Amino acid sequence: MKYISTRGHAGQSAKPEFCDILLGGLAPDGGLYLPESYPQVTRAELDAWRGLSYAELAFAILSKFITDIPPADLKAICDKTYTAEVYRHVREGDEAGDITPVHWLEQGRLGLLELSNGPTLAFKDMAMQLLGNLFEYVLARRGETINILGATSGDTGSAAEYAMRGKHGVRVFMLSPHGLMSPFQRAQMYSLQDDNIFNIAVTGMFDDAQDIVKAVSNDHAFKAANKIGAVNSINWARVAAQIVYYFKGYFAATKSNDEQVAFCVPSGNFGNICAGHIARQMGLPVAKLILATNENDVLDEFFRSGVYRPRKAAETRVTSSPSMDISKASNFERFVFDLVGRDPRKVAALWAEVDAGRAFDLSTSSEFARIADFGFVSGASSHADRLATIRKVFEQYGVMIDTHTADGVKVAWERAAEVPAGVPVLVLETALPVKFADTIVEALGREPGRPADLEGIEKLPQRVEVMAPDAEAVKRFIVERI
Repeated sequence: MKYISTRGHAGQSAKPEFCDILLGGLAPDGGLYLPESYPQVTRAELDAWRGLSYAELAFAILSKFITDIPPADLKAICDKTYTAEVYRHVREGDEAGDITPVHWLEQGRLGLLELSNGPTLAFKDMAMQLLGNLFEYVLARRGETINILGATSGDTGSAAEYAMRGKHGVRVFMLSPHGLMSPFQRAQMYSLQDDNIFNIAVTGMFDDAQDIVKAVSNDHAFKAANKIGAVNSINWARVAAQIVYYFKGYFAATKSNDEQVAFCVPSGNFGNICAGHIARQMGLPVAKLILATNENDVLDEFFRSGVYRPRKAAETRVTSSPSMDISKASNFERFVFDLVGRDPRKVAALWAEVDAGRAFDLSTSSEFARIADFGFVSGASSHADRLATIRKVFEQYGVMIDTHTADGVKVAWERAAEVPAGVPVLVLETALPVKFADTIVEALGREPGRPADLEGIEKLPQRVEVMAPDAEAVKRFIVERI
């Protein structure tokens, strides 16, 4: 499997393979890597995959994208990653050892695809644990080291740090918006004392942190000299790993491969739903992909109007679903690449506008006229919506959900009429409620439960460097510690 950039062929005479792009993040031309073409899944493969364990299914799907790791080694990595011991925080009533169970709110109609059973209680663990093991394997094989630079609005940071802590040959430098994550999220990251983990709190929004990561990644000399890599969802391996649970959710929600499923996905940076888009392009029978945003509704605006208008940091709202407080969705470029017929020149021109702080408008284009062909519909949610949804789900079904999942449930209800009759809707759970306890208390008047192994985490000593949103200062910080 060869890879290309959304903005061209990255100036390379030979297209890279998976292990080449695993360590690199952005393509040299500033674009994002995608497979040269999406592998197609046959009916026979769907039939064969239906009964597989999560680790077996991950190996079957990832084998289509990763052809430069020997199959036996890739299988061992999948088997090491997807275990009941790693994904142990299953919801009460669900079967222990099921990595991503479906918890039905309305049997056969509306369910939660549980993705938050990993060590940091967020869906990011599903891909990040694999990424940690892939990094360690590839670095050891090549005799190399890597310095990971990432940005987080809440859950990516802790998932990356828990996946990379103690890994040989890996250092992590994680940027986060100062004071804007929940206390639990901050504690998960900042309480880690591992020598290879460095936290930087940027006095700005997530988009400021993400812009620093892109600026450093686009400084090719610095990136090469200091072996800078990425774990944000700009890294293709993250998206590839997330494709797996769309297939697993489909098999859990259907009895035969003649049926369809709809997925509703809380969306900030477009990485999670991008994986669903690719699963659908591969041939998974997905009727609809329902995109849910919070008040930072840049993606909902595009799918409704055809206008992509990234906001400035000052325009980005601080909300009670903070992991989605994003106004420049990095992975959206991957979808637009497919939307415009995989024409890298069009993508490069559109993102020249974005990088200059301007909107682009596809509303009258032939490409936007095809948007329905990709199965997308969208909606937005507010703080009041979140509180009402959390209350209704708890009172009606006895299930406590986090704020981001509540955005998803609200929009799933709102857009239900656009899903074909009889097609179940799975809302992708993004985190456990304990990560956003203040809002749960506001909604329900009670504290959410937490796993015993995370009791008292907020009281642990914390280690973090507070810095202005300055790419050059971040570069100096990195150089001084490697």
